[in-house]
Amino acid sequence: MAAGVPSTEVVDRSLSVIDWDVAEQVATRIASRAPFGGAHHLDGLAEEFDIHTARAEGLVAETTGLMALHGEARARVVDRSDWIRANLASLRRLLQPLWDKMAERPATSFTPLTHRVAGVELGAVLGWMSTRVLGQYDLLVLEDEAAEDQDLVYYVGPNLVALERRYAFEPSQFRLWLALHEVTHRAQFTGVPWLRDHYLGLVRSLLESSDPDPTHLLDSLRSLLERRGDESDTGDGGFLTAVASPEQRRALDGIAGLMSLLEGHGDVTMDRAGRGIVVGVDRFGRVLRQRRRSASGFTRIFQKLVGLEAKLAQYAKGEAFIEEVEDAGGTTLVNRVWEAPSNLPDLAEINSPSLWIARMGVVG
Repeated sequence: MAAGVPSTEVVDRSLSVIDWDVAEQVATRIASRAPFGGAHHLDGLAEEFDIHTARAEGLVAETTGLMALHGEARARVVDRSDWIRANLASLRRLLQPLWDKMAERPATSFTPLTHRVAGVELGAVLGWMSTRVLGQYDLLVLEDEAAEDQDLVYYVGPNLVALERRYAFEPSQFRLWLALHEVTHRAQFTGVPWLRDHYLGLVRSLLESSDPDPTHLLDSLRSLLERRGDESDTGDGGFLTAVASPEQRRALDGIAGLMSLLEGHGDVTMDRAGRGIVVGVDRFGRVLRQRRRSASGFTRIFQKLVGLEAKLAQYAKGEAFIEEVEDAGGTTLVNRVWEAPSNLPDLAEINSPSLWIARMGVVG
């Protein structure tokens, strides 16, 4: 295991329907088949991303007005297997309320075959995703983790090299542009004091109020696995979609609205902060949006598992929301979303920004 990557040995297996060891083995095996996996492809990347991340932090702060409340942004370049281990750890932490619920079920609900099948299917999904994810900000910080493993901006080196070579991107320009997006997410979650706890609280309450049958979770994993190569598919399932209560549906809409806002804000910021500085912004944007960059890692898997992906449709709606709000009231109005949880747009307001603008008391 690479130094600094969180261990997946966090939760006793008896509390989970997934065999996490199998998931890691399968995912790592799939990732090993992808090109540019050799360590020599990562030479110099760590030092370069230290520079790009620091520069991006200043540009994002200047563009958005969001200032991190603790420390400077720190980059970590990882290979695919490192990314897999880090995201397995994040998934286990995020989904702990679900495992607690499932642990209350009769032991017969959790056969060794159930554990293994779920592990294989999750591993296959993570292995595939590990060949495509370029970067992510991990907001699931644990107090008992070492300080050097907290609050990190990840960059998946082999995937960056593969994409740059495929599209003949100028590496230093593309890497700075990518850093702008990931650092924007850090600025959102560390520059808005309540946002991280609010998001995790929404997820926690959603999972604590759910009581899914293990077979529903397996069905969601299997569906996710079958659709993983369809970039135009947003999914129409998830273990909560069919059985969610009205309260859970409201929570799902709230999470979907928040994630659309954050991704849309990130896309707008990376283009705006990079314009005039990064050469090739328009082309980078076209290529990555065609690849449906969207959310990555455990966030995207979580969205698909519970049925959020179908609600999100496409993150372009988040960009459109930001643009329409700016047209109505400039960046001052946009920044009102960060004032309090009650100011966040729900999914209906993301789809119809005029509803949010009116709620903020702005008359068109």
